[in-house]
Amino acid sequence: MARASTTSDAFNAVAEPRRREILVYLALTERPVGEIVAALGLEQPSVSKHLRVLRNMRCQGRQKLYRTNAEAIRPLHEWASTFERYWNHQLNRVKERAEAKAQEISADLKSPDSNFKEKP
Repeated sequence: MARASTTSDAFNAVAEPRRREILVYLALTERPVGEIVAALGLEQPSVSKHLRVLRNMRCQGRQKLYRTNAEAIRPLHEWASTFERYWNHQLNRVKERAEAKAQEISADLKSPDSNFKEKP
């Protein structure tokens, strides 16, 4: 089955690394294309091409301001959240190992035959 066109599928729209970079840059506030070009060090035609695909801008006078459309990329969040349980489990395992290691080191420091004695 063929994929949807880039402009209608959030997954295709963010498949290009430069587009993701632009989305991250626009995440906090809307910006004009010239600022995006300067901040990211990309060519203006390339940025404009990516912004056409992302299609979220408003006009303020003669200036076009671009922003991230969080609602349009919601499918990405929903898809990624299916893996959240796995990630949380892995992070909990790391935390448990770190805590066990810290307790082990603390016990070693307090043992009478330890080479590392705590100073009074």
